[in-house]
Amino acid sequence: MSPATPAVDGRQRHLLVVDDDNRIRALLKEYLSRNGFRVTGARDATAARNLISSLDFDLLILDVMMPGEDGFSLARWVRGRQATPVLMLTARDTSADRIEGLSLGADDYLSKPFEPRELVLRIEAILRRVQAAAPTSRLSLGDFEFDLGRGELLENGQAVRLTEAEAKLLRRLAANPHAPVDRLELAQDTADPSGRAVDVQVTRLRRKIEADPRNPRYLQTVRGIGYLLAPD
Repeated sequence: MSPATPAVDGRQRHLLVVDDDNRIRALLKEYLSRNGFRVTGARDATAARNLISSLDFDLLILDVMMPGEDGFSLARWVRGRQATPVLMLTARDTSADRIEGLSLGADDYLSKPFEPRELVLRIEAILRRVQAAAPTSRLSLGDFEFDLGRGELLENGQAVRLTEAEAKLLRRLAANPHAPVDRLELAQDTADPSGRAVDVQVTRLRRKIEADPRNPRYLQTVRGIGYLLAPD
């Protein structure tokens, strides 16, 4: 086990490894799992996009040279929608490549071949920086409290069951409290780009957190735009 604990608040850190080389992907999954991480693999950018849109990850490890969409393009897409840390892992190690990766918002850049132990140390360093810089992770909603880091809703200290889609929606809104989030932007996390799935999730969440779901205090509609979360 590595010196820095990969689990926080009892939760394993979840990593996504994106690499078209099956052997490297399998080796990384085995090694990182032995060091206490939960690891999911993706063979290309398309598979990665689907996973990122449906699951929450603590860090993304992206290969650059992949068939089809490359890692730079995938990193740009990720940065356009979330702040999940990104570590670029690639054989392209020129200064121009490193500058491009970092300019796209990558948190670190490690060249192949690499020492697995160095990779673990870099991952732990990134996660420590993210944790240290994280703002308060809990928002008060009357008798309810939402933990952004764990995606957990509590009512007077007792856990309230959320579906994965509801937790993801609440987390997206909680990341920018009191600021409206475009309905169609929220819909990108669902299988329905029209936004109808978002409306259904909002209705269900209001039934759970609002004293009067028909006149919501916390999960508000912003006409012509979308929704906002207004914590206490």
